[in-house]
Amino acid sequence: MTNPLLALESATVVLPDGRTLFSALDYAFDQRPTALVGRNGVGKSVLARVLAGQLPLTTGRCLRSGSVHYLPQQIDQAAHASVAALAGVAAPLAALAQIEAGSADPVHFDTLAERWNLRRELHSELALAGLAHLRAETPAQTLSGGEAMRVALVGAQLSAADFLILDEPSNHLDRPNRLALLAQLQRWPRGLLVISHDRQLLQGMSHTLELSPSGLRSYGGGYAFYAQCKAEERAAAVAQLEQRKTERRREELALREQRERQERRQANGNREAREANQAKILLGLRKDRSEDSAGKLRLQQAQRREIVSERVREAAQQVEKAASVTLHAQGAATPAQRRVAQLDAVDLPFVAPALRRIDLLLGGRQRIAVSGPNGCGKSTLLKVLAGLLPPLRGTRQAWLRPAYLDQHLAGLDPQQSTLQQLTAANHSAGEDVLRTYLAQLDLDAQRILLPSGLLSGGERLKAALACALYADPPAQWLLLDEPGNHLDLASLQALEAMLQQYPGALAVVSHDEAFLDRLGLTHRLQATAQGWRMEAYDAVSLP
Repeated sequence: MTNPLLALESATVVLPDGRTLFSALDYAFDQRPTALVGRNGVGKSVLARVLAGQLPLTTGRCLRSGSVHYLPQQIDQAAHASVAALAGVAAPLAALAQIEAGSADPVHFDTLAERWNLRRELHSELALAGLAHLRAETPAQTLSGGEAMRVALVGAQLSAADFLILDEPSNHLDRPNRLALLAQLQRWPRGLLVISHDRQLLQGMSHTLELSPSGLRSYGGGYAFYAQCKAEERAAAVAQLEQRKTERRREELALREQRERQERRQANGNREAREANQAKILLGLRKDRSEDSAGKLRLQQAQRREIVSERVREAAQQVEKAASVTLHAQGAATPAQRRVAQLDAVDLPFVAPALRRIDLLLGGRQRIAVSGPNGCGKSTLLKVLAGLLPPLRGTRQAWLRPAYLDQHLAGLDPQQSTLQQLTAANHSAGEDVLRTYLAQLDLDAQRILLPSGLLSGGERLKAALACALYADPPAQWLLLDEPGNHLDLASLQALEAMLQQYPGALAVVSHDEAFLDRLGLTHRLQATAQGWRMEAYDAVSLP
């Protein structure tokens, strides 16, 4: 391993409410491109800010042998006046301009710090990042979210930091921007830590770290190797758990047989004593000894049961909760030949002319990926299909009831619990049945009683799907807009499992090709320069 650039020694963070987020972490980060994965809420972003020096540890140390450049999940474009400011080079570029205008002020030379080619380097890096159309003076607020992230990465490249930390850099990026980001990171020559649930991006890393309540665990290789290791670990843990359960059953059988033998001996002894016509005092003494022996046996057996039960509990703790969900089909599946919805000569609002006109017929078993660059009109199309937005012209028809889930799950009331909202949507099923359905979606019995605004992203998505699919009557086709945003890997896998089981028509907008490939899609509706194009779904070859 190369020399460490960052090191944690007994690193512990205790939150203001007294909860320990992570404790006693020991790890040395080197120059290998490293992915950091883990469940939502486990502390990945906090750890990133600790490594960057933005948050203090409660106890322990974070050692840095070089400079660290950190980019958070959200780039605050409003805080920067221009592309140069967003890239962190506005001051030295202003100093360079003053010097070129004839200034001899030493402050300007100190600010520039011998970076005489900075203007050329900025333009060169912008071009390499696919942003050649931008200039140093371009207002930052005119950039898209993807462009802002890539400009910030250009600034990191120009900073020549020893270590770069990125927190969910591909969120909301379309496929071209994701590929540009990956190419940009592959050119990064120094230490790199990426927090992400984007499996394509994770696969581009040479090393994977997992943060869990038990600490930091290191895996060599990218996401595919990590996933294989996790599957093997879980299989071994499940086998160990089954072995411990078998041992407990055998032990319980042995204890029962031991107890029955003692009871038989005790009954035989009592019978023999009565037949021998022993004195009452001797019978009493014998009974006391027998009860004392039985009491000792019960205590010994209780201790042995606790030992084998503890072994089962320990084995169960090693079995990570699987992304296992069961989706109940409400009513018969829609026949493939049945029409679900149709757009006839529809002009979409708020969409560029090339993509404004669309004709679309959605059938009962059709499962469509809606793909295209940011801002092309994918979300608008889903809203028109759902009947939430009227077309400029043309007709929209729907023969079955849809469910539309936008990126922010606006249809879910953050003040009401999941159970309250599902009960309101379905008066015919009893609460016990609805609770069972929610439990089979892996929603905790206590958390379905909390206001849905307090739930995690994955929990809220499952709650919204439950309210649509288990309503009375249920939704018979789904329109999903970026459903995987902000979900951790386990929640993404659970969502994939749910949608694989869904028997109806489906249209989903997502830039995560790995996610789309697992949904059993039949078609792709692609936004192109010539308009919308429908084609058979073919998995995208990922680098």
